[in-house]
Amino acid sequence: MNSPTNTVDDGRMSFDQAVAHVLRTQQAAFTVTPIFGDRIDEEVRAEGARVLVLLPSEPAGSYRLQFIAGPFFSSAYAAHESIAPADIPESIHELRFMPTRCEIEWFTEQVQVMINKLMNAAGAVTPEMPNYLDQQAKGAGPEAVFPVAFIGRDPQRPH
Repeated sequence: MNSPTNTVDDGRMSFDQAVAHVLRTQQAAFTVTPIFGDRIDEEVRAEGARVLVLLPSEPAGSYRLQFIAGPFFSSAYAAHESIAPADIPESIHELRFMPTRCEIEWFTEQVQVMINKLMNAAGAVTPEMPNYLDQQAKGAGPEAVFPVAFIGRDPQRPH
């Protein structure tokens, strides 16, 4: 589990360390959590991901959290929000983040491609990670809609 009390030196930082990194270096930090399907009789595999990127923001000395969630192999997102520090849920403070570089254009990529780019920029790509950067992109039509439950948010809670 991602936890700020986890002391394993794997290059990841607690939320507070990640915020300090973003403010000090004016670079990004990110974390990814997989989204699993509801299959019972088959092997369960991640069907998408929640990507959380801490970025420097205006005014100087501030930051924001970019929250993107969506299915793999689709250009449609279930969520794409910029969240101010005061509105970041407490559960995000329990996650661990990796320092990286980020370009805003990456937020228009398919989720797995964006993760690949964030990992590459962090210098954390492993041989086990598929190379999604060279695969042909498939897009969703404008009618594509994903339920709020896909991203793990309470549909009754105002956005």
